[in-house]
This record gives sequence, C-alpha cells and structure tokens, in this order.
Amino acid sequence: MGEVRRSSEVRQVELTDAALHIIANQGIAALSTRSLAKHVGLSSGAIFRHFASIDALLDAVVARVEAVLEATYPPRELPPLERLERFVEARTSAVGKQVGIPRLVLSEQFLLALPKGGSARLSACVLKTQAFVRECLRKGQEAGAFRSDIDAGALAIVVMGTMRMLALFTSRQSATEARAVQDTLFTLLAPPETPRSASGKKAP
Repeated sequence: MGEVRRSSEVRQVELTDAALHIIANQGIAALSTRSLAKHVGLSSGAIFRHFASIDALLDAVVARVEAVLEATYPPRELPPLERLERFVEARTSAVGKQVGIPRLVLSEQFLLALPKGGSARLSACVLKTQAFVRECLRKGQEAGAFRSDIDAGALAIVVMGTMRMLALFTSRQSATEARAVQDTLFTLLAPPETPRSASGKKAP
C-alpha cells in the first residue's frame, strides 16, 4: 500500500512539473489533459487517476510552486549576508529549472485562470519573498554588511528583479555568467568604500 501511494505521489509531482513546463512554453490556455498526457507519455484517462479535473491539477501546481519556493529559504540563524547569498543562489537555481513558476506568478492571465484561492496563495509567496529579502537587507544594514545609504525596500526591488532575470535566463547562461551576475549584485549591495581625498588617501 505504501509503495503504491509513494508511486502515485511521484507521478503527481511529475505531472505538476510537466504542467509548469507547458505553462512556461505555451501558456496556461494550452494546458489540458490531452497536452499533459502527450507530454508525459500517458493516456488522458491515466491523468484522471491522479487528478479529478484540470482545477485539481492547477491546485496541485500551486502547491508544487509553494513547495519549491519554500525549500529555498536558508536557516534563520545564519548572518544576514550569508542568508541572502544562499537564498539568491537557491531561488534562482530552483526557479530557473521551473521557468513556469515566474511565468505563473507574474502573469495576471495565469493568476485569473487558477482555481479559487490559487492566485491568493501565489501572491502570498511573492509577499513572503519580499519580506524575507527586506529583512535580510535591513538586518545586514544594521550589521554593516550592506550599504545603508539606500533604503532596504528599494534595494529589495533590485535584488528581486535580478533574481527574476537570472531565473528566466538560466537556461541561456553558463554557470560562470550567472555567478558573475550574482557577484555583481552583492558588490552593488556592499557598503561603499570610505571616500578618498584628492591625494588618493582615505578621507578622515
């Protein structure tokens, strides 16, 4: 019994990942039991053994997105700089492998097509991400790890925008290029150097 249940759970994850792939490449209107069955090599009838309807599938897709995003949050006990570095790397990597996630979260058309409560759950994911990034930046500013001449809220927008672009273009970038972008982001977040005088020496 346990083996059958575990196999079903694995298949459900495969189906939700396939649904995200279809959403990313063809749009949510292209998602149907037929297109999904073709993508995973099953019959349409086999899909209904795992999901009773398209709405049930979309609800599972939302749950999958929530699980993928939740797994990217690092331990709270880490210093702010390390927490944010780990988060940016984990989130861009995870979302980059599931391009349907940003397409689903950022598209009003997709959100409107979700079952009741689905769009609210995805919006909550975005709000949690924003709050996490702002908290890391604010605490990092207090610790001197991030520049404090710019509001943490404004810096958070820069961080989130960079993560979204990295995630969307992960498949087109090499790991070296992605790392260079992340390094540049944290260079921009670092406290500015002490101003230097005309002689080149640090000003007192």
